[in-house]
Amino acid sequence: MQSSQYDSYESSAFNPNTAASALPRDEFLALVTFNDAGLAPAIVQNARDGQVLMMAWMNAESLRRTLDLGETVFWSRSRQEYWHKGATSGNTQRVVDLLIDCDGDTLLVLVDPAGPACHTGAVSCFYRQMAE
Repeated sequence: MQSSQYDSYESSAFNPNTAASALPRDEFLALVTFNDAGLAPAIVQNARDGQVLMMAWMNAESLRRTLDLGETVFWSRSRQEYWHKGATSGNTQRVVDLLIDCDGDTLLVLVDPAGPACHTGAVSCFYRQMAE
């Protein structure tokens, strides 16, 4: 089998950042644009296989907590509090990489999940598909 651009990424077949530019933490944080509510969507993806696991919201503080802890921390709009994913269930998400989109308003969090992402027990929150 011929080697490819994907072979070097954590020994997986998925590498979203083949052309990503690595930025220092402060520079990266300065690029994030939050909406009027102070939030940015964070798409969480399995770093090993690329499966989209969930979408949640981050504010500047939850993003800093995520970076400091090395696991995902979100802002719960319904509870109006910080939410460390897996703190009660054990289904934490270890952050492998963090990317920002070209507009600076959406985060992509690549994780190594310790269990299902969805509160229903499904691996991904995206388990329902529209019928044809």
